[in-house]
Amino acid sequence: MTQKNGYDVVVVGGGTAGLSAALVLGRSRRRVLVVDSGEPRNAPAAHMQGYLSRDGMPPAEFLAEGRRELERYGVEVARGRVTEVLPDGRGEFGVRLADGGAVHARRVVVATGLVDEPPAVPGVAGRWGRDVLHCPYCHGWEVRDQPFGVLAPEPFNSHQALLVTQWSKDVTLFLHTVRELPDAEWERLAAAGVSVVEGEVTGLEVTDDRLTGVRLADGRVFPRSVLFVTARPVPRDGLLTALGAGTRDTPVGPYPAVDETGRTTVPGVWAVGNAAGPMEQVINAASSGYRAGVMINAELVMADIDAEAARRRAGVFAPEPEAAVARVAAGGREHGLAG
Repeated sequence: MTQKNGYDVVVVGGGTAGLSAALVLGRSRRRVLVVDSGEPRNAPAAHMQGYLSRDGMPPAEFLAEGRRELERYGVEVARGRVTEVLPDGRGEFGVRLADGGAVHARRVVVATGLVDEPPAVPGVAGRWGRDVLHCPYCHGWEVRDQPFGVLAPEPFNSHQALLVTQWSKDVTLFLHTVRELPDAEWERLAAAGVSVVEGEVTGLEVTDDRLTGVRLADGRVFPRSVLFVTARPVPRDGLLTALGAGTRDTPVGPYPAVDETGRTTVPGVWAVGNAAGPMEQVINAASSGYRAGVMINAELVMADIDAEAARRRAGVFAPEPEAAVARVAAGGREHGLAG
């Protein structure tokens, strides 16, 4: 049972995945606390795409609507930061907050997301999510047919430069610090009509708060209005690491090892959304939170039933209720309750 000063579930992170898990759990009549530090991955973006019925909605507006939906189910949302999750030795957790507070949780959902680290090229970070982009599925339609630049990543793979040709046929790949390309890459880039520029990129040209060009170390400037880059997605996994959660290798580094519902290797702890993987877009994050919420509620239902059955076996309850159950069972056939 939930402690008087505790919660069935504490959700760490109030982005899409965390709010989705909280919604399912709130509708399951669970006492839920969402602790939100207010740092969603897509905060720099003016809009989000690909979410059926919410396509083009500003991310902040989307999350605000999500928080309003939680209110009707009694879910608590608090601004703050969780600094530590401590197993209590009984399969549940103490959750410590940055303001010095602490709560108890039967289960914990980590929905802390990740941080995108763009390339260390002057000007790139300041235009992130505006006209310096990383995902054509998120922004491609809005910038279609404009002059695209693509900053070659290390290690090099032409995938992004080839992919964005679906949204514009005017694509220039800047090799930046890449010195050599395999012959097969040259062949594919030529077939796709991608121009290739050698030389290190040292900055961006911006006019009237709009990207207008890409500047190289030798002084050349290539007019471009959009620059696609590959950012390094770094999970905010400090809480999970401290708990000793297992990890799995991905092409961009280690991420928490989870099953299909987000369950980590630490019993009672789930990781959802970008906390569990770098590829989750908003709609995928909502789905992962939903799956975790369903599984957590089911687990708690069964845990409570098993605990009640154990108490009854131990003779904790007076015989009167037991006798009543026996009378119902005995009279079930008479009253049409048994087959």
